[in-house]
Amino acid sequence: MKTKALDDLFHDTLRDIYYAERQILKALPKMARGAQSEELRSAFEAHREETEVHVERLQNVFELIGKRPRGKTCPAIDGIIEEGEEILESFKGSLALDAGLVSAAQAVEHYEITRYGTLKRWAEVLGMKEAAALLSSTLDEESAADEKLTGIADKTANPEAAEPVE
Repeated sequence: MKTKALDDLFHDTLRDIYYAERQILKALPKMARGAQSEELRSAFEAHREETEVHVERLQNVFELIGKRPRGKTCPAIDGIIEEGEEILESFKGSLALDAGLVSAAQAVEHYEITRYGTLKRWAEVLGMKEAAALLSSTLDEESAADEKLTGIADKTANPEAAEPVE
């Protein structure tokens, strides 16, 4: 039996984030439709387009390591997305909906940031410079998306959610 090494772990984690990104592509339109503010709606729509690029980059990384792009079920992202759907249902029509959607979206971003950060480091250790560069680009975009969500939360979503209900 072959002992597993870092390259095996890299491939396994790559499959995990590939699955996650594809699930996120399905969830973002629901989040956009549920958002009450135009700013949050357009942020979700823009991030969906960006996520399509992330999937393409991951496919390139699979190609670089000589593997077929294939996802592996990720219970973590499934749970995070399910929580976002619960927020959509539970807070529909309330002033707190957008704050909840931002929170759910940031949980997704933070998951992605950890995965891409780890994959980038492992690619560097394994001497996969081109893969590391692709993963680094996505990591930067995920971090920027998280910052944008924080700005929306601070500017409108959280203050509106804190308004007293009559």
